Amino acid sequence: MGEKIYSTMKSVGITNLVVGIIIIVAGVAAGVSVIVSGARLLNKKSDLLF
Repeated sequence: MGEKIYSTMKSVGITNLVVGIIIIVAGVAAGVSVIVSGARLLNKKSDLLF
C-alpha cells in the first residue's frame, strides 16, 4: 500500500515540475514578444505621430 502512495506522489511531483517549466518558458516567450513589439513601436514612433 505504501509503495503505491509513493508512486502516485512521484508521478504528481514530476507532472507539477513539467507544468512549472512549461509555464516559465511560456512567460519568458510572452515577455520577449512584448519587448520586441514595444521596441518596434518606439522605432516607428515618428511615423505614428500625427
